[in-house]
Amino acid sequence: MSSTPQKTSSRKQEHVELCVQERVSFRKKTSGFESIALRHNALPEIDLSDVSTETSFLGKKIAQPLMISCMTGGYADAERINRELAEVCAECQIPMGVGSQRQALEKTDFHESFRVVRKAAPSLPITANIGGAEVAKPRVREQLRAIVDMIEADALTIHLNPLQELLQPEGSPRFRGVLAGIEEISTTIGVPIIAKEVGAGLDADVMQRLFNAGVHILDVAGAGGTSWAGVEILRSTGNAPEDPYKEAFWDWGLTTVECLQAASALRSTDESFRQRAFIIASGGITSGLDVAKSLALGANMAAAARPFLQMLMEHGQKALASMIHGWHFQLRGAMFLTGSTNVEAMRLGNTSNNVQGL
Repeated sequence: MSSTPQKTSSRKQEHVELCVQERVSFRKKTSGFESIALRHNALPEIDLSDVSTETSFLGKKIAQPLMISCMTGGYADAERINRELAEVCAECQIPMGVGSQRQALEKTDFHESFRVVRKAAPSLPITANIGGAEVAKPRVREQLRAIVDMIEADALTIHLNPLQELLQPEGSPRFRGVLAGIEEISTTIGVPIIAKEVGAGLDADVMQRLFNAGVHILDVAGAGGTSWAGVEILRSTGNAPEDPYKEAFWDWGLTTVECLQAASALRSTDESFRQRAFIIASGGITSGLDVAKSLALGANMAAAARPFLQMLMEHGQKALASMIHGWHFQLRGAMFLTGSTNVEAMRLGNTSNNVQGL
């Protein structure tokens, strides 16, 4: 079933409203970070002032390895939301991704809801966004440079969401040809590609196939945070009782920790993957300690969406900035307490003793 531009905009707004107002977390499954402990070092032999969380992403320096992940755009209030998010990102010096720009390919009404991000954050890494099912279509692939140029994006995120498309009332569960489309885009688009799940995770086989297709930035987006199956179930049932057949998929997916462990295993067996793959941990990232644990498990960076959106919508920009600074404090504290002076030192490849119980 195809969507009209009006339906696409309405769906985007419903997604944001549900993520803020409804309980759409996984019900039984967690990200797995609660089972990971960072090993305390009582003799770190460094000062807190020695600890630097600065790193680079897409060729630009950022204050910490944390990103506000792809969320929204393409309807009236999205311009305000994206502007406010981007302004906080500019203050905190962290990257940001926009939501799917499919609507921007269908209609010009809300292009400013995407453009505003670059205007508010002129020097930060910003990523464009399109759905995986769309890149299987030759006519869409021909248009993708336009959405990159629209926001002067540093990369294009392709989100892989077969579970969401399966359960979405107006979904498009047609994924034949997606990998071939991604491989073509990776050689023609002119910016790096980020392949990202949306809450069900990337396993080792998928990561390897994407890497072989030319995608070297992989956002595992595992289970444990927002259940997009849950979001779509709530959208399809409204005030009616939930569909018991669809509800069976509410907790579907690989946890974020499982995905990070799979990526680490790939690095141990594939030299090219070890040297060139850039792993983003997302899915249930709820604190700076989760960011630190992600790094210790081998991720290059972490990302989150819903916790930041909720804080912005409920308490405003000042509270969101305070939250991000608080996560930064937790990350620096964890690095200090494990004796890690920089992001690379925190990562599993250099400091395997940072994690207990693995």
